[in-house]
Amino acid sequence: MTAGLTGYDAMALGELIRKGDISPVELLETTIQRIEKLNPKLNAVIHKMYDSARETAETWSSKLKAGRAAEAIFSGVPFLLKDLIAEYKGAPFHEGSHAVKGYISKVDSELVRRQKAGGLIIVGKTNTPEFGCLPSMEHSCYGPTCNPWDPNLTPGGSSGGSAAAVAAGIVPMAHGNDAGGSIRIPASCCGLFGLKPTRARNPLGPLFGDIGGGIVHEHAITRTVRDSAALLDVTSGPELGDPYAAPYKQRPFLEEVGQAPGRLKIGFLTSIPEGWNKKTDLHPDCENAVKDAVQLCQSLGHTVEEVDPYQLSQPHIVQAGGSVWCCLIGHIVAYWERELGKKIEKDELQSMNWDDYQHGLKNITGADYLVAQEEIQRFSRKMARWYSEGGYDLLLSPTTRMPSIKLGAFESTPEDPHKWLDNTLSFLCFTHIQNLTGQPAMSVPLFWNKDNIPIGVQFAGRFGDEATLFRLASQLESERPWADKKPPIHCSNSL
Repeated sequence: MTAGLTGYDAMALGELIRKGDISPVELLETTIQRIEKLNPKLNAVIHKMYDSARETAETWSSKLKAGRAAEAIFSGVPFLLKDLIAEYKGAPFHEGSHAVKGYISKVDSELVRRQKAGGLIIVGKTNTPEFGCLPSMEHSCYGPTCNPWDPNLTPGGSSGGSAAAVAAGIVPMAHGNDAGGSIRIPASCCGLFGLKPTRARNPLGPLFGDIGGGIVHEHAITRTVRDSAALLDVTSGPELGDPYAAPYKQRPFLEEVGQAPGRLKIGFLTSIPEGWNKKTDLHPDCENAVKDAVQLCQSLGHTVEEVDPYQLSQPHIVQAGGSVWCCLIGHIVAYWERELGKKIEKDELQSMNWDDYQHGLKNITGADYLVAQEEIQRFSRKMARWYSEGGYDLLLSPTTRMPSIKLGAFESTPEDPHKWLDNTLSFLCFTHIQNLTGQPAMSVPLFWNKDNIPIGVQFAGRFGDEATLFRLASQLESERPWADKKPPIHCSNSL
């Protein structure tokens, strides 16, 4: 049974395997065939881990025959790992950088250990811009990744390699991480579901307690809501020694899927609050995507009202986030210099990252960093009060200020040296806020423009409340199914 497998999500594939309708080995070989056929057009998969994946598939096949794999919900399902932060022992790990190219991971990250225990077979690593520092799939030592909906467009970033692979039907879901929108932006650009969990919901150990003061969050990009929920059940929870943990969930996230969300109070934005971004205008397609989502939510009985952006303004929040970001780049460089035992030189880094690194070294003191963190914490309290005092369950906004743009648009020129920064801020003006506050947020694929390019909308929830997001997302998915909306490259292969 190989035909039409791309129509199944990861949970359905796991069920087929447990029932014996297909073996892990057969499913893996089908996935490898799709990588070999489609990846030359996408450049999404940069490290092929076929040998280790085949060994793992044989192991899962033996466990299934012996009746020892029933507890693993994704037993034998192929999966792709983004080549950033999360490590797989013995595999190449380069984080999109020439400075790191050639490094081999020494450990499994705790997240990867849990993914493996859940039955996932990691068949390869996906492309990422250097250190995940762009919301586009360029500035990688492996070249750009194309958007399956239009190869001239970016699939978003920095988890764009994973998103492109899922949208193209190579795998039903793939790992991503998010420091400013890097799960949600690619999900929006590729017509997929992308959830950034609450801060510390997923572990970053054993190498890190948190990263960048807690702005980095791990999870995945999926086609279906239930896959996202089930995977989060597999991977979430604190690791021993973590500096802090997310609030405990009341029950498995998968049990939230399909549950009635009740009548939610949703505030929505069609303009950008002061301080969130330099530019405040929205592309008409993104504004229309929000208005469409407003009408859909109202038709489902939810209370939806426009928010005065002044209520959520914070004049210095971009500067505070920028200071933390430059310090994070400095931390990344220092980490790799220690790990590699060498000095990283200017010509080994992308110019934007070198500039941020130098700016942090020369202009940001330890005191400046702590002042920035205090500004972020004040803003986090302001957001929490907005939810609590206004009785809001969710905040609805565009995921990005503009639709997916052409690859190369983040390449600065002598005439416009800050072009990459302007486009970056335009892409993450709505998403980076939840990285600073730690709130969970999801990009939901409800809208396609006249050019048949997907444009996601974002719902951000209260801190620790992924449950409400999953309930609403499954309701929206039932009302407006998106999993069958596939790009042309997906439909060009019968596997």
